[in-house]
Amino acid sequence: MRAEFRARLAAAASIVTFALTATAPACADEVPLPGPIVDGKVVKAGDPAAPVGGVSEPLWELGLGVAAVRFPDYRGSDQSSTYALPLPFVAYRGRFLRADRDGARAILFAGRHIVVDLSLSASVPTRSKGSDVRQGMPDLPGTFEIGPNLNVELWQSTDRQWKLDLRLPVREAITLQSSPRAIGLTFSPNLNLDVRNFGGHWNLGMLAGPLFADRRYHEHFYGVAPELATASRAAYSAPGGYAGWRAVAAFSRRLGGAWLGGFVRYDDLHGAAFEPSPLVRRERSFTAGFGVSWIFAVSSQRVVTDD
Repeated sequence: MRAEFRARLAAAASIVTFALTATAPACADEVPLPGPIVDGKVVKAGDPAAPVGGVSEPLWELGLGVAAVRFPDYRGSDQSSTYALPLPFVAYRGRFLRADRDGARAILFAGRHIVVDLSLSASVPTRSKGSDVRQGMPDLPGTFEIGPNLNVELWQSTDRQWKLDLRLPVREAITLQSSPRAIGLTFSPNLNLDVRNFGGHWNLGMLAGPLFADRRYHEHFYGVAPELATASRAAYSAPGGYAGWRAVAAFSRRLGGAWLGGFVRYDDLHGAAFEPSPLVRRERSFTAGFGVSWIFAVSSQRVVTDD
């Protein structure tokens, strides 16, 4: 009973962690993070260094809502699950800490066209007894990912409404369970296009790029130990390397005291290093979600951004 309680607690923690980190158009399991776009310098309102024509915004805003998201049990699975998740709205416009449409992160270095930050991501757990192909195998716990991310601005329109970035995130994945363990490194270089005020008041983000991971990461999801092999599930040791590619489109807007947002994601595993795994049942999949958050607390301190 105690072990079952710990497992349920870890699963709940992973779903909450996913809800807190899953909301930006560019992460390992990226979904859009509620929050405004905050790029460039951030200073206190009234500071002489404030950019001319800058926008005054609250230092932080908090909100809470709900999101409905449908995911494959894991990339390559032919079964999916629908989740109703709490959707926190966390906007923080600090000099070094940011929570905005690019995700929750710490700014390590910020130049004119280059930003290095500490980025986060997460994934939800999978119960093997509910999966036809994983019957008899251990459950897949939720994961939490953290690591440095290099952002290079490639182009920006003169009115600052369109921006194209090259993003190079490298993350270590850690399981969310009673005894957490590191399961490997991921690397997901991508091109990200952000469009402000699309169709009036919507923000649009589009991302595409290949995925890579080391042997430990692929083995966690796609390996089959000899003692777990069956007549229909051969033993398999997953190599590291190419893990397919991904494209994401995300949209969001503020409507009074509410934030609305959604996303669609396409995954393609054709040519992935682990494609021969018996656990890969589908090479292409779509993921989608939509959420609403209501802002209930706003900082009285104002800051100015150069957006």
